[in-house]
Amino acid sequence: MSFSFPTEVIREGDVSVVVPELEAFVKEAWEYAPSKAPVFYNPVMEFSRDVAVLALQAYQEMLGREISVCEPLTGCGIRGMRLAVEVDGVRKVVLNDLSFEAARLARFNVRRNQLAKLVSVADEEANLLLSRYAAPKKRFDFIDIDPFGPPVRYLDSAIRALRDGGLLALTATDMAPLCGVHLRACIRKYGGKSLRTEYCHELAVRLLAGCLVMVAAKHEVGVEVVFSHSTDHYIRVYAIAHHGAKQADKSIRVMGHIVHCFKCLHREKSEGMFSPFKLECPECGSKLATAGPLFLGRIFERDFCTLMRRDLARKRLGQEKRIARLLSLAKEEAEAPVPYYVIDKICDKLNLPIPPLAEVIKELKVAGFQASPTHFSSRGVRTDAPISFINASIRRLVQR
Repeated sequence: MSFSFPTEVIREGDVSVVVPELEAFVKEAWEYAPSKAPVFYNPVMEFSRDVAVLALQAYQEMLGREISVCEPLTGCGIRGMRLAVEVDGVRKVVLNDLSFEAARLARFNVRRNQLAKLVSVADEEANLLLSRYAAPKKRFDFIDIDPFGPPVRYLDSAIRALRDGGLLALTATDMAPLCGVHLRACIRKYGGKSLRTEYCHELAVRLLAGCLVMVAAKHEVGVEVVFSHSTDHYIRVYAIAHHGAKQADKSIRVMGHIVHCFKCLHREKSEGMFSPFKLECPECGSKLATAGPLFLGRIFERDFCTLMRRDLARKRLGQEKRIARLLSLAKEEAEAPVPYYVIDKICDKLNLPIPPLAEVIKELKVAGFQASPTHFSSRGVRTDAPISFINASIRRLVQR
């Protein structure tokens, strides 16, 4: 089959896929090639697709039965086909893209990989496609929303097309609003306010999860976040839907705010969407800034991370070492305090050299506080120690 644009064949995971030849669509070095191509394909997202394979396999093992999958924004089809081929127990995959060229290329790739009996491809608007599967006996076990930009416009239809106990995966690439650069856009899209802080990527995950909680609650559906990660230019959230008004109310109860002091770097969570939060910093008395409302519950489940780590050992994934580190850190920080501190930022404030992160964590643990690293930052530490004690600990380490 011939296409109206230059193509090349790539192999990723267990599939061989025809994709746009990205170099042919870049005229200037600063241009973002995937958005210029007539069919979307981003090689950088291989890591995200690898993690999606592990997450879906862990979910399938939790269910112990065959599952159905939908990717309503498929592009060339690589993610959906990898899930079909590499995840055991997948009985049906529905791919879709509004672009006729994308759907045509995805169909070609499905036939190329001999998946026609397992994978079907549609070419309609994503919300319309999901609405066709909103009836109780038609719903999917897993829906993966991986757009170029925010996923929020697809949340309503995705929730309605997801069965009770189904898994929803969301990608957000609009990091500027989520990280506090464009406040109005964040409030408009996600229903909450971010802050320009060193832990803004965790705020981004919690804002996306919080937006999902509130959208799902309208349909009397609760949300349980089982895994998330912040990588490169995007964030990902994996959440299980639980039907029922009580489940929705339970999810809303873990919504709240994070208050932050830009003077001394104190930060803490304030539970409850409508509960009064502190206006003055308890450490230095300065005015506190607020992020939220956002999700304050767990953004990793230890058991889910364990299942993913076990499956990693038997899957052939291109970025195995990187994924292993992510899962190890996610499991360790699953029960840790919210949010985290970045040692470099504290040392810059104190005008001190930066001690090794491992030594800071050890110092905090010896003093009886919780302390663990975080995947969000290689220099980050999650701890329930007050900022005054962290400062004192760093000073002692530097003096030694």
